[in-house]
Amino acid sequence: MKKDIRRDRKKEHIEYYLKSTSKNKTLFEDVYIEHISLPELNLDEIDTKTTFLDKIIEYPIMINAITGGTEFSREINRDLSNIAKEYHIPIAVGSQTIALKDKKSHESFKIVRDIVGKEGVVIANLNASASLDEVKYAMDILDADGIQLHLNPAQELVMKEGDRNFKGILDNIQNIVSHMEKPVIIKEVGFGIAKEVAEMLYNVGVKYIDVSGIGGTNFIEIEDRRNDQIDFSDIYCWGIPTALSLIQCRSVSEDIILISSGGIKTSIDIIKSLCIGGDLVGISGEILRLLIEGGYDRADKYIKELMYKFKILVLLTGNKNIEELKKTPYKVKGELKDLL
Repeated sequence: MKKDIRRDRKKEHIEYYLKSTSKNKTLFEDVYIEHISLPELNLDEIDTKTTFLDKIIEYPIMINAITGGTEFSREINRDLSNIAKEYHIPIAVGSQTIALKDKKSHESFKIVRDIVGKEGVVIANLNASASLDEVKYAMDILDADGIQLHLNPAQELVMKEGDRNFKGILDNIQNIVSHMEKPVIIKEVGFGIAKEVAEMLYNVGVKYIDVSGIGGTNFIEIEDRRNDQIDFSDIYCWGIPTALSLIQCRSVSEDIILISSGGIKTSIDIIKSLCIGGDLVGISGEILRLLIEGGYDRADKYIKELMYKFKILVLLTGNKNIEELKKTPYKVKGELKDLL
């Protein structure tokens, strides 16, 4: 019965995401990058390659966690995996919690590794409360290069059947990180990582953080649409804007690999993310919407154009590669400046 509830929930998440209306700001609009009219570069000189999880990827962009566990999810993961393979970028699967008990769901996850092959970067995904054995099992299913452990107390508390107890998760993360040979990425699900939380994570050995701030998928709204008992619409605004979370987390340490996600939709979002502290960006909601509403060709066109425009912007900042880009000066204004 439990696994059937989980399957239905995943389908509802996609359905309600497509119907979601809340529009929180990422605050990337308050980041200013100078235009360079004399870059002294040719477009074909621009090198967008970078290294992530010990593998070279073509662009500092990843397809972030979306879904898994159902036949419908399998088709989504198939299409997304083909895009990841085509452009040689990483892909993370959705939560594998269902896969811990239901082997029939494994195929919807395994298809990702089958398509991208050994050379591709594939990331597993579980809740940060998962045990060490569960983490290893989830990674084995995918022959994963790393795992995302997601933090989602806001989502759980609005979810009718969600968890209500969150004690001991930091200790659990520390135990997992200390016993894993492959990287562990701590990821929010859309409400941002505060500087204080980043410090706590860094102090227990976490070197990879996905900030996943507000401005993208809003799981308070999605779970509210599934909950007919309480109206949570007045707290749809809760969370830390992605740009703010990114700057705050970067101030903790230069050693942390930061993934900027949460409302990343455009090449401008990507260029600003990398300038203010990100090492790469994660895109999920926008590509899912395009894939479902417009089909594979529309999603593929979006990614292709996104990468071309990103390359143009690298040149227009006067940089020829990602390492140079990450040293680009920037200024903040408006609400973001006030919050900082």
